Amino acid sequence: MTDNAACPQFADLGLPGKIVEQLEQNGVTTPFPIQTATIPDALAGRDVLGCGRTGSGKTLAFGLPLLLRAGASRAASRRPKGLVLVPTRELAQQVRDALMPYARTLGARVGDVVGGSSYTRQINELRRGVEVLVATPGRLTDLIEQGACDLGDVELSVIDEADQMCDMGFMPQVSALLNQVGSGGQKLLFSATLDGDVDTLVRRYMNEPETHSVDPPVSHVTTMEHHMLKVLPRDKNQVVTEIAARDGRTLLFVRSKHRADTISDQLVNAGVPCAALHGGKSQSVRTRTLAKFREGRIHTLVATDVAARGIHVDGIDLVVNVDLPTGHKEYLHRGGRTARAGESGRVVSLVAPNQRRMARKLLSDAGVQVKQHLVNPGDEALTEVTGAREPSWEPWVEPPEPQSQKRGRGGPRQRRSGPAGRPRGDRRPSGEREQRGEQGRDGRRFDGERRSGGRKPQRGGRQQTPRS
Repeated sequence: MTDNAACPQFADLGLPGKIVEQLEQNGVTTPFPIQTATIPDALAGRDVLGCGRTGSGKTLAFGLPLLLRAGASRAASRRPKGLVLVPTRELAQQVRDALMPYARTLGARVGDVVGGSSYTRQINELRRGVEVLVATPGRLTDLIEQGACDLGDVELSVIDEADQMCDMGFMPQVSALLNQVGSGGQKLLFSATLDGDVDTLVRRYMNEPETHSVDPPVSHVTTMEHHMLKVLPRDKNQVVTEIAARDGRTLLFVRSKHRADTISDQLVNAGVPCAALHGGKSQSVRTRTLAKFREGRIHTLVATDVAARGIHVDGIDLVVNVDLPTGHKEYLHRGGRTARAGESGRVVSLVAPNQRRMARKLLSDAGVQVKQHLVNPGDEALTEVTGAREPSWEPWVEPPEPQSQKRGRGGPRQRRSGPAGRPRGDRRPSGEREQRGEQGRDGRRFDGERRSGGRKPQRGGRQQTPRS
């Protein structure tokens, strides 16, 4: 096990000068520990096992060696030379965006294959040829079954967020895809934990990997505070509204799509720039919503666990568990959206009297030290912990989006329907169907979230910035 705390410059890691120059142009001057530890081994052709939480700079840690190897082996074949498997389509798009400046510098082509996007566009992109392919397992499996993609030339494979991939039920798909990669290829695996199915992947597909653990788990991040706010059910909506009206970027977690929409509407009516993100939204809406949140056009995002697995936005300084998560892993995942890359952040859980015992066990299993507070709307303690304030109570009206340029002639058109619009035999795991909010063959929706039970909720009145 290696724990490398040194921070040399990128030029000291074996990267070529033109990549170092591009990093400097992008304001990336000092490598993060995970990059310092893993890039030399990856460039040397060794299998690498990186253990670190989201936000530690893993995208460039695997992305730069991947681009260098794939770009150097560009040949007449249009099949990909490098493969990145990720659990969500949002993460796939963020990985692709993060790698594009360096891909252009090296003359390498990067493509993405994800659910919720046009099959036609993705198939055309594969036919034109890409050196590096970023993909979610379900859609990649679909396209391989249609004969649109072949992994036989892949020389370097990356499994990112491996623990989330296994938790979402992708283990069979990931194994099947890795079985199709050329024998003897290099493997890089990054994960926050190395137990269970992740350990199975390591033992089955990696050859004496160099292991680097340079980032503490979420529960041990010293810049993150954990708070339990004891509230009465009658006050909960008002407390949520006051917290959401604070200054700063705020992420609210709820248990269902219905809850996300209801609370988002409640906050918008109270004057809070807010939007909901869940598996029932189309991919284009989810992409636009995340962009608005990232750019500061909305200050508060109300999300479910299924949708939030792809949220990698810097500057989130408060995460609120409006509804408690179902387990300690979900709690840690939610908390990992804040206190990224050395920044500070707080995780706040709203707990009713009948939830206190369950909440204490959840937080104990998560291994966090929590401060407890009894709060009411308008309390000084509520403001001190969260920055809560009284909203304007004038409904927020979203300004119109800037006019985008019209697509030129010759762009790929998406088929409305027909056998080519959907693959035969959708064998994706329930996790990806849930994430996409698609329909199964029996016509029922796979929305990936539990329906809220009981009564409907009441409605109340620079240094480097990692991408993954």
